[in-house]
Amino acid sequence: MRPPRLLAAILATAMLAPLAACSTNAHEPDNVTASEGYPLTITHALGTATLPEKPTRVATVNWANHEVPLALGVVPVGMAAANFGDDDGDGLLPWVAEKLDELGAEVPVLFDETDGIDFEAVANTDPDVILAAYSGLTEEDYATLSEIAPVVAYPEGPWATSWRDVISFNSMGMGMADEGDALIADIEEQIAETVAEHPQLEDKGTMFLTHVDPSDLSEVSFYTQYDTRAAFFDDLGFTTPTSVSTAAGDTNAFSGTVSAERVDVFDDVDIIVTYGDEELVELLERDPLLSQMPAVKNGAIVALDGSGPMGTAANPTPLSISWVLDDYVELLAAAANKAR
Repeated sequence: MRPPRLLAAILATAMLAPLAACSTNAHEPDNVTASEGYPLTITHALGTATLPEKPTRVATVNWANHEVPLALGVVPVGMAAANFGDDDGDGLLPWVAEKLDELGAEVPVLFDETDGIDFEAVANTDPDVILAAYSGLTEEDYATLSEIAPVVAYPEGPWATSWRDVISFNSMGMGMADEGDALIADIEEQIAETVAEHPQLEDKGTMFLTHVDPSDLSEVSFYTQYDTRAAFFDDLGFTTPTSVSTAAGDTNAFSGTVSAERVDVFDDVDIIVTYGDEELVELLERDPLLSQMPAVKNGAIVALDGSGPMGTAANPTPLSISWVLDDYVELLAAAANKAR
């Protein structure tokens, strides 16, 4: 248990933390300044995490970081409760619940992050390290968490870390870099085998629309190649349409918006993935402007339930990829069969 004065300092700092903004940038993990032995120092966007010895008590905050220790057979002492895609309200996504069952483990302490990080709850788990390679930590969040234990934050930008780097950085933070590399290789092999069974996916220009507002179709909003959902298309053999890259501009923003009046610029989009249902698809097909997009005209649309596991898993994470891969690729392949 942390001393009361430390908890008070932590909570005082937490009150100053603003909401995190979303930004993205891909990064290969070259930030380890001590590759083996202890103390081990990991440099990241917000500072450095120095581990005097291999951690035994691992806590994680924010989305999906707990999946790395679980995939490597380590049960965190505490982790963020699922606040998106949790279809049964138990705070666990199905692939996480299955992994805990496989490990014969009790559910760890679940941090309620509805209103931000619960610093007191994190401190009460008395961790040796806090993993947050995929997160939206602000500098204030980082400073507060660092009062509790060394923190492994994102390599460059908040909510930007690829699934590979999530595994690389978090596994380094556990003193299990080699095991992390092996996990990446295993997932890559699974993806390659699945994609090989669906050659129709190759080189299809694919676009991920952000949540579409059925009451206002005057704009087309989309995830750029810097968002993890769209970046995952590369793993599946797709290409980023030139129109999407151009519309994103020179920034590394994770999303972009184009007026529906300019929708003809997306004439190189073969497949659309979005959150919604058949009603939304029909709405797009009836719209006089959006219906002119080749993907809409051909019915090459994958509509995901944004509140359920399938929609959640479109944002690739270490455990969800294997859990959803076959079903997700089947949906994409069906759309590819309709594409021009």
